[in-house]
Parts: sequence; C-alpha cells; structure tokens
Amino acid sequence: MEAKVIRSEEQHQEYLLEIQNLIACNPQPGSNASEQLELLSVLVEAYENQKYPIEAPDPISAILFRMQEQGLKQADLVPYFGTRSRVSEVLARKRPLTVNMIRALSSGLGISTETLVGVEHAETSQVEKDDVDWGRFPIKEMVARGWLQKLTNKTVKTTEELVQSFIANVGMQFGSTAFRRTLGGDAYSPATQYALHAWLARVIQKARERKSVLGSFDNNMFSPTFLRELAQLSWFDHGPVLAVEFLEKHGIAVVIEPHLKGTLLDGAAMQDEDGTPIIGLTLRFDRLDNFWFTLLHEVAHLWKHVDLEETFLDNLDASSEDRREVEANRIAKEALIPRVAWKRSDAYLNPSNSAIDKLSRELKVHPAIIAGRLRKERENYTIFNDLIGHGQVRKHFNFSEIEV
Repeated sequence: MEAKVIRSEEQHQEYLLEIQNLIACNPQPGSNASEQLELLSVLVEAYENQKYPIEAPDPISAILFRMQEQGLKQADLVPYFGTRSRVSEVLARKRPLTVNMIRALSSGLGISTETLVGVEHAETSQVEKDDVDWGRFPIKEMVARGWLQKLTNKTVKTTEELVQSFIANVGMQFGSTAFRRTLGGDAYSPATQYALHAWLARVIQKARERKSVLGSFDNNMFSPTFLRELAQLSWFDHGPVLAVEFLEKHGIAVVIEPHLKGTLLDGAAMQDEDGTPIIGLTLRFDRLDNFWFTLLHEVAHLWKHVDLEETFLDNLDASSEDRREVEANRIAKEALIPRVAWKRSDAYLNPSNSAIDKLSRELKVHPAIIAGRLRKERENYTIFNDLIGHGQVRKHFNFSEIEV
C-alpha cells in the first residue's frame, strides 16, 4: 500500500484495517512492515486530530479531575487559594482564578498554565474590554475634583479617552490591576462599580504620592497589641492625625478622599501592585466614633484578608454576613474596647455620661468610641449624641479643600 495523506473517511477506515493487520503480524523493528506501520499510524493520528479535536478541559474541570486523581479534598487546596471560602467559590465557578492561584496550582498540582488560563481566556478578555462603558464613569465629578486636571492638557479626543488615560495613568487599564481585583465589602454594587473604580484609581494615585514618606512595612507587625496601640491614639486631641502618622511610619499609606456621589463608602483596604498596603477613608460621617471604627476595621482587613487581588470597599452602616467582614468587625471592636472590660463596665451595665468617661479613662480611648458602641448595640442613635464627636475629624485633614 502506498501511504498518502488521508483525505476521506473511507481512506481512514482502510488505513485502520491495514494497521490492524500489520500489528497482528508483529513486525520486527526496522523492517519494511514496521516502518509502514509507523507511517500509517502517524497519518491516522494526524487525520483524527484534525477531524475529531479533543477540547481542552476547562480550568475547574481540570482541578476537580486532579483532586479525584490524587484523593484531595477542598481543604487540601487552601494553600493554593488562600482561604477555604475562596476554594469553595472557585470550584463553584463563582470566583475566577487569579494569576497567583494559577501559578500555585500549576506548580503544586502539575496542571499546565494553559489549561488553568482556559482556551477562552483571550476571547473573554476582549469581550470584557468591549463591554466597558467608559461613559458611565462620573466624568463631571472627576473633572470638578481636579482628578483629570493634568490630563486635560494632553490631546484627548473623547470623554472615553480622558477616562482611559486617567485609569491607565495609575496602571489600572482595563484587564489589569483594578478591574481584575475582586471587590469585597458592602459598599460595592453593580450600579456604582464605575464610580468605585474611579475612586480606587484616585486613592492609589494619591497613595503613590505618599510613598516617599512611608516607613518600612512588615506584615508580621500586625497583632492585637499593634491595633490596641493604634486605638489608644484616640485619647489625644489630634488623635486622627497621630493615627495616620503612626500607620505611615509602619509603611501603610493612608489616603483621605471623599466618596463619589451615589456610593455608600466609608473606607477601603487594598494593596498597590508593588504590595504597598493602602487604607482609603472618605470621612462620609464627620464623627470620631465612625472614624476610629472604620480605621481599625480597614487595618484588620489588611492584616487578615487583603492581597494583590482582593480589595475591600466598606459601607459600615450595612449589616454583613460575609465572614471576613464579621472578623474585621470583631478585631476592630476588641482593639477599641476589649470584650472583658466592656461586659463588666458600668458603661455597659448602667450607661451614663459619667460611666462612659470612667471607662474611657481606664482604657485610654476617646469617650466617642464608647458612646458609639452603646448606640450601635442598642440600635438607639438618639442617645449620647453629644459624646460621639460630631465635626471633630475633617478639621484635622483640611477636608474642605478636597470636598466637592
């Protein structure tokens, strides 16, 4: 038989029959029959690969197959994903794989990066890029705040290009840093996502301007003692300023940037692309109790939850069931008013102005923090209104100069 490239199914079947006959003859290596068998096998394989291509498994199917193959449970994947909740969300196809996850899985489980990225990745990225409605960014408010002032001197033909330039200026072009972030926290909603991304870009931009004054950051510094030391700065008249200086001394950038209209945003915790931790505060409520709880809540996120892909945008008026938000609340409350001291205090058992003052002196924290705790726990926002520090935060940060 003269071997040729297979052009039809009839030829394919003919070659298969010939291969079967040659195998039955058990030809000696190097013989003409052996060479013929090898050549026909190559031709058949090429034809079948072209006509019946095997689709690459999607990333999640590949991970599940490897788990079954190696007898792994979801708990065994925590080192690759970071937390149990992320494992569950990724395997349920509710959360996309990040670059760090792909690297870890490829190295640890031996799954190719091509499979983990997925053959549809390029097409999906293009679709996502095309789906961005740049006109939905709050362009007028951004211009009014001076965010785009430096860019308006450049040759920009459309509003879309103006916004794209602003986003790209801080390394947040679509498909990169910002839009690949997983946004957690109760301030996020699809209706406000463009305003929130614009605000994030501005916060990162301002944080980078602060890097020259930041101290060295070491994640191991986080501890209950660290947070307690931060909380006790509230005891001083200029406590909010001292708190910012304290955090920046330890390598954490703190940015004050008012929220954009329509967003219910109190604070945010994130990392820049170089790993610099950033806290953003809106001072939406000019009250000491709100300032200190928000600040400690965001520090708790930096300690326990934030990484390059995970950003938290918090509306602390909302009641969250997210485990990470609950944990950040618990850590913040414990740092401000330790649980043991709280339950035994007169401020808790028989609240009054004098009892609040007494506990604040014992704990070396501002009375506003205790008054705010009582109002929150009792769901009564009419009590101790004179103690929560109305109008005592923004004045420390020249807020009127940046407020719209």
